[in-house]
Amino acid sequence: MSQTKNFNLPDLGEGLPDATIVEWFVKEGDVIKLDEPLVSMETAKAVVEVPSPFSGKVLKLSGGPGDIIPTGSVLASFELDPNLPQRADGQDTGHSHGHAAPAAAPTPPPLPAAPVAAEAAKPAAAERDDAGTVVGAMQSSNAVHAEQALAVGGVKAVPAVRATARKLGVDLSRVRATGTDGAVTMADVKQAAADGSAKLGAAPAPVAAAAYAAPAPAQVSAPVQSEARTPLSAAGKPMRTQPPGVVAKGQPEPLKGVRRNMARVMADAHSKVVPTTLNDDADIHAWLPGNDVTARLVRSIVVAAQKVPAMNAWFDGEALTRTLHAQVDIGIAVDTDDGLFVPALRNADMLDARGIREGVNRLREQVESRSIAASELSGYTISLSNFGMFAGRYATPVVVPPCVAIVGAGRARHQMTPVMGGVEAHKVIPLSVTFDHRAATGGEAARFLRAMMDDLALAS
Repeated sequence: MSQTKNFNLPDLGEGLPDATIVEWFVKEGDVIKLDEPLVSMETAKAVVEVPSPFSGKVLKLSGGPGDIIPTGSVLASFELDPNLPQRADGQDTGHSHGHAAPAAAPTPPPLPAAPVAAEAAKPAAAERDDAGTVVGAMQSSNAVHAEQALAVGGVKAVPAVRATARKLGVDLSRVRATGTDGAVTMADVKQAAADGSAKLGAAPAPVAAAAYAAPAPAQVSAPVQSEARTPLSAAGKPMRTQPPGVVAKGQPEPLKGVRRNMARVMADAHSKVVPTTLNDDADIHAWLPGNDVTARLVRSIVVAAQKVPAMNAWFDGEALTRTLHAQVDIGIAVDTDDGLFVPALRNADMLDARGIREGVNRLREQVESRSIAASELSGYTISLSNFGMFAGRYATPVVVPPCVAIVGAGRARHQMTPVMGGVEAHKVIPLSVTFDHRAATGGEAARFLRAMMDDLALAS
């Protein structure tokens, strides 16, 4: 009699409570071998490829693309094949799995499918300097998941590229691959989304011979009938009234991946930290041409952290202990369509302006391609949110434990400044420093802000 086993979703990152299915590499009834790719899952940190822990026939897949699976829940059920290699029961794989319940026992109910909204492909966002927003933090693990390009359906691509293609509505089988060994890259997908050459569901391109055929008359497609709108939600309850000018876009949908983790982290920080914010303007009238704003902000944080170590620290609210850091590792907020990432610029106190710029660019590129290691999304000693890249003057950025402080930089502006004999128009950068008042005093925060302003006032 063949043996049946369940595979429970393992913890794909330290403490992550769930993950979202991106793509199954098999279907029910398929035969899969040990360690072959089973499914790609999106977590708060990355898109992770999960291998099969068994060899045998796939009996059941719990959920489809877009469904959220709690950690420890049944992900798939297998009928083991004794003729294929199996992993020994005592061998540690890091996966949580066990014997399936007897046939008479009821199977766990599948999770409800998340609402699916077909999103039209949109042009890739224009390149910009650092993107910043209010800072959060990523729960993380020291384990680094290496992504490899996997051929599925004749198309070679890493899981992060497949996830992006799904979100942008791009058919990978029609994308022109430029990567190593014919792999589709992130740039290939974004280019296809921008020019609309590989839309999902679009008719395939005509063969060359069709160019000589007489042009066919244009066909006018029948208007697509949208779903009937209703004032009730999927649960039958009244939808929340929208303010004037706001268009409702359908039923509520669950947060996934990065946004889901951001919601948890922000709520946790709000419940633990005692935040206080100081605001002031840094006068940069003396700056020489060619100064990099981000590099100068990072340098000023380093200078201030060295003068006031209490702000470059971690605080444990339960043990009532603090840890002062000799090095300055700055969490740089990076805003993406998926949500907020905060990678760490390590040893910022040892970098010059060029090193800072190269480091920030590297982190941003790795975040955008979802190739950044989990270890790079934690462990920073203080944070920077350069939200002024978009708009805004002052803010109350969120301090995420165990950090004690975060700096927010607003949009630079000119203002009239009193000088000897009159007034002058000086350019200033608005600064906001939020600190955890359990761990630092108002005087320490004020001296930290003063040190930043003094360094930013220098010509170079």
